[in-house]
Amino acid sequence: MSARHTHRVGDLRPSQILFTFGVGASIDLPNLAVMVMGLDLWPITHCREIPEARLLAAVRSQLGGQVQRLLEPPRPPKEPKSPLDPEASIGMPVRMFPRWLRCPKCGLMAPIESGLFELKPNPYRPDMTRWVHSTCPSDPRRKGQTAVPVRFIVACRNGHLDDFPWIKFVHGGPTSCKSLLRLMQFGVSDSVADVVIKCDTCNATRKMIEAFDPPKDNPLLPMCTGYHPHLEHHAQCRDEHNQPLRMEAMLLGASNSWFPINLSALAVPQANASLLAQLIDDHWSVLEKATSKDILAAFRAIGQLDAFEDFADTDIWQGLEAKRHAQPADDDAHEDLKTPEWQAFTAADPARNTDDFRLEPVEVPVGFGTYFDQIVLIHRLREARALVGFTRIQSAGEFGEEWSVPPERRAPLANGTLTWVPSAEVRGEGIFLQFNEATVTEWLQTPEIMALGETYLEAHRRWRSARNISPPLDGFPGIRFVLLHSFAHLLMRQVALECGYTSASVRERIYSADAGAENGPMAGVLIYTAASDSEGTLGGLVAQGQPQILAYHIDQALKQAELCSSDPLCADHHPYDQGTTLHGAACHACLFSPETSCERGNKYLDRRILVTTLSDGVIPFFREHAQV
Repeated sequence: MSARHTHRVGDLRPSQILFTFGVGASIDLPNLAVMVMGLDLWPITHCREIPEARLLAAVRSQLGGQVQRLLEPPRPPKEPKSPLDPEASIGMPVRMFPRWLRCPKCGLMAPIESGLFELKPNPYRPDMTRWVHSTCPSDPRRKGQTAVPVRFIVACRNGHLDDFPWIKFVHGGPTSCKSLLRLMQFGVSDSVADVVIKCDTCNATRKMIEAFDPPKDNPLLPMCTGYHPHLEHHAQCRDEHNQPLRMEAMLLGASNSWFPINLSALAVPQANASLLAQLIDDHWSVLEKATSKDILAAFRAIGQLDAFEDFADTDIWQGLEAKRHAQPADDDAHEDLKTPEWQAFTAADPARNTDDFRLEPVEVPVGFGTYFDQIVLIHRLREARALVGFTRIQSAGEFGEEWSVPPERRAPLANGTLTWVPSAEVRGEGIFLQFNEATVTEWLQTPEIMALGETYLEAHRRWRSARNISPPLDGFPGIRFVLLHSFAHLLMRQVALECGYTSASVRERIYSADAGAENGPMAGVLIYTAASDSEGTLGGLVAQGQPQILAYHIDQALKQAELCSSDPLCADHHPYDQGTTLHGAACHACLFSPETSCERGNKYLDRRILVTTLSDGVIPFFREHAQV
């Protein structure tokens, strides 16, 4: 990471750039707060390309056909020996944000451009670069008191962000006062209610708590100017009714200040593709550089073609030429990301295993044949992920799937034409469970479950209406998804106890589609874990999928779901009777999982549909589960 192309001031893992500190996100450094700049300022000469055609097609359908590559974030080819090495400046460009600073000793607040604070760079320790208030009256030794970023900003739900309007806020509107502001804190809680802003010039004061009134009724906050600090430009900002939006007060670094919009795909064998074509696709980032047969032979000589030992150079060259001249796919007609994965898992053909995809079908655990058609152990998988945008205030999950975020709510990643997106790949292992479709269909058609589906549909409508998301009924995943999602959470929590990985590193992938839907029916769950290491993970999770062990885990998970430590409150929870939620009998004690594990932000969960709980009126899916 670099501070405006000058110094490397910190390190981030590729996955952090996709999930926590991507384009437009704030990063807290030891003495500074910075924001990651747009992709048009990133150096791409040191970015490795990730080959994943299905993911690239999905990204192009979202952002346009001009996107040509999936690239890892820039990194130095080797660790710099000194901060002064040219390679030390390779990384993501960042800028100071917010621009207002505060002296923690005297409380003085001012923007960087005011000249009241002085920059103290450290070329040998760039991470210790800081701003100081050298004339602080509370610092008699005049050593220079380190200034800190002001912790309040403003944002709108269309993804815009700006510095807090301090001068207008204190004075109640525009003013000619040559303001000198101070932030004062009273009490020991350090809460917003204890913060007061004062103007030394005219003695005007205002409590900070007034900024957190409902934004529609708060004239102290400005209308949105459409500012994107990561792009350094303004754009028009309107709501769905073409009306201007009022900004909302927010804490710097708040969890709702940046929500990534990510797409991900598992590397599965291509349908109806030959083994050679599959190998060429898997190794395309290397093979595309072979512009002649001589270069191809050189690649073989240096060990770049070990995976092609059963194929002659002539055959490989013909395959390369066929791929280069293949007709590009229509960006609007690409297949969804999960259907090819579902087909590969349900086919469960070990003959199509590759270096990045190795599976093994095993027997369904004894006693669970009514509920599952098959269990597949995924000994090796590769997942590619791409960042296509971000939202603020409202997460992408509130709109449904990642690709359903309205364009006006999605903040752009660059000013100019976007030809690539930040990506990362991880390798790992997993367990795939295919539900018995006949059992699922029969259960879905019971009157009690159909009524429960209507309840969740109404909760979904109220949830979206309360957040001004239109149309209110779009994106409802159905009660089938609630069943699969709830089961996935139960199983993740159970296997995390013994697989050797933390609960935050075990993830879910839900395959849900009704019989009448496109590519339906689907009813399956993939529980997996992955790491950025080239060797992936160590097999602790896939070992839990052996029939006898998996039977124990499923049985224990279902038993745990029958009673929650928060019962009867948890068991009796209704999706919208006591406030609008998107879950039934579910809480942190029984079903909720870490944010990194869940596809839908702990929504659409209900253990009543799995087993018998203290609440009645719902027929559980596992009515007669095996006792082990």
